Amino acid sequence: MPIATQVPAPALPWAGQDLLAIICDLDGVITDTAAVHATAWKDLFDGYLRAHAARTGGSFVPFTEADYLAHVDGKPRYDGVRDFLAARGIALPEGTPEDASDAETVCGLGNRKNNAFNDVIDRDGVTVFRGAVALVRTLAEAGWRTAVVSSSKNCGPVLERSGLGDLFEVMVDGLYAADAGLPGKPAPDTYLEAARLIDVAPGCAVMVEDAIVGVQAGRDGGFGVVVGIDRGAGADALRDNGAHVVVKDLGDLLRDD
Repeated sequence: MPIATQVPAPALPWAGQDLLAIICDLDGVITDTAAVHATAWKDLFDGYLRAHAARTGGSFVPFTEADYLAHVDGKPRYDGVRDFLAARGIALPEGTPEDASDAETVCGLGNRKNNAFNDVIDRDGVTVFRGAVALVRTLAEAGWRTAVVSSSKNCGPVLERSGLGDLFEVMVDGLYAADAGLPGKPAPDTYLEAARLIDVAPGCAVMVEDAIVGVQAGRDGGFGVVVGIDRGAGADALRDNGAHVVVKDLGDLLRDD
């Protein structure tokens, strides 16, 4: 891919680098849907684990925030189901994406979680991080290319529901990844595909993530600047796994002089 000259931008902590694009995760970076995902995951797993304990005579140990961050956060839906259950010593048949939400399969549980997520979105709407949106729009106005990457298959509807359908030039979401056979995070493939689609070398792009597996993807993909958004993963953990810059909100960068 061609490496063009630097595009002017606001005063940012990476000033002086030849950067041309910003590629953002959606949940936890642009929208507060990460919290909705976390709630939907807890509802799913607590219900399943309680029933599993009753059936097997074991003890019910609830799903925790630590479980979410270690096994689920940032991953494609079925990977999250599989990885968490494996951590609890539970193996289920894989099933297929067409499984009913009451099927006791990896895909069935994943589909059940997705239904819960959509129920919350339909009821409560979507909260947007306005500072993050302002930064992306500012960079776009300065000539930067923009893309969004999400493990979720709900990325498009969430952006439209939020009034942000025009915020990004390119979207690589869970549907795109499945069709293209791209592995999910921590593999960098979805982010590399977004960079390819906007014709910018990874080293000339800012990549933004709030999940540990996400910043690992940015590090392994060779992105010029990896920004970690600390929504609970911890600033040190984000830095240790590849973030060059850590902030509480992407909009904080607009206030840096």
